[in-house]
Amino acid sequence: MKNYIPLVILLGISLLGILMPAIPTQIVTEGLDTGDIAWMLVATAFVLLMTPGLAYFYGGMVNHKNVISTMLQSFIAMGVISVVWVVVGFSLAFGDSIGGWVGNPTTFFMFNGVLDGKPWGGAPTIPLALFAFFQLKFAVITPALVTGSLAERIKFRSYILFMVLFSIFVYAPLAHWTWHPDGFLFKLGVLDFAGGTVVHMSAGWAALAGALYLKRRRAHVEANFLPPANIPYVLLGTGLLWFGWFGFNAGSAVGSGPLAVSALGATNTAAAAAGLAWVLFDTAKGKKPSALGFSIGAVVGLVAITPACGFVTIPQSIFIGAISSIVSNYLAHLRTKTTLDDTLDVFPCHGVGGMMGMLMTGIFATKGVNSVVVDEGLAYGQFTLFKNHLIALVLVSVFAFVMSYIILKVTDLIEPLRVSEEDEKVGLDISQHDEFLVEA
Repeated sequence: MKNYIPLVILLGISLLGILMPAIPTQIVTEGLDTGDIAWMLVATAFVLLMTPGLAYFYGGMVNHKNVISTMLQSFIAMGVISVVWVVVGFSLAFGDSIGGWVGNPTTFFMFNGVLDGKPWGGAPTIPLALFAFFQLKFAVITPALVTGSLAERIKFRSYILFMVLFSIFVYAPLAHWTWHPDGFLFKLGVLDFAGGTVVHMSAGWAALAGALYLKRRRAHVEANFLPPANIPYVLLGTGLLWFGWFGFNAGSAVGSGPLAVSALGATNTAAAAAGLAWVLFDTAKGKKPSALGFSIGAVVGLVAITPACGFVTIPQSIFIGAISSIVSNYLAHLRTKTTLDDTLDVFPCHGVGGMMGMLMTGIFATKGVNSVVVDEGLAYGQFTLFKNHLIALVLVSVFAFVMSYIILKVTDLIEPLRVSEEDEKVGLDISQHDEFLVEA
């Protein structure tokens, strides 16, 4: 009977959608800008493309027995989180604040008041519904990022439950803290333009919790590593991520003005510098330059520039990308010397990359790029912003790690997280989905 529970829940939500259709009364048009709306529609689509890009990026790096399962873990997030967001996720993140910690779940429950709502205060020229769906794409990719550390050993059903709980109890509160005007990190003066804390640090710390909780793969224990299934998939995924990240970062300007241009330029430049830095650092250590290395490095650069892109100059993004890439490369190498089985190095790349980006924002943020900057960064002789970012870094890290570990434990009690040793040996493509990759 328990196999029917997820279907019953979905059908129940479907019926709720009939009972609570959220029919708009009068749609607000005053103050809206068609240029900004057009750009944000495109940016929203760009960000959605990042999740299929992540699927290819991760899918190409696992072994051939787990390609489909790894890719599906990203794709299924587009389905699950899209429904959760409409039901309650948007309310928890951007609803009326409850003490600066989380939004009131009833504010926009079942998207009530979204189609005909007043524009969000920080995005006054686009409809509230467009802002809501733009933010949805961030919520979609964040739990998908976590899967890289859990790859090749997590049960699909359990992952679905973990994803829902993570979205509600980790992602939504962090989004509220950071981006809601009543959120306590927002009030503290913490600057996170597009998700250094909300997306990348939360995913990175959840990934570390997952790697510790699920423990090592059998292949990791035996040091019997199969090569990546498809490096061209990784290159394709990198290209899609890089492309989509322009929506992620430039779209976070929530308008089509100069700030979006500056954020786009910083994003591209940081990714380029980081990809080069990863390859050159490998070469300096005696390794050959690799497609995998450039791809991972470029993504680290995209991660690191995410919180900073709307607050720093384009030349500064070269430094941010290069230094963050070298730090992540070094830590990923150190990780291989431990027993930690973070399958695709999500914590060294996304977690550490996000933390580097937040620190760099605290160093280089300037009101010359963005007038919302009150306290400029450490590079300009001011300490307040950097101090606030250190506080945020510690608080977000502890919260994301502890809550994710608790969610993993709860999920495991409801539905065991780890596949059996036999299923792991056969591969998750067959054991979880009865599908397999046909090798050429």
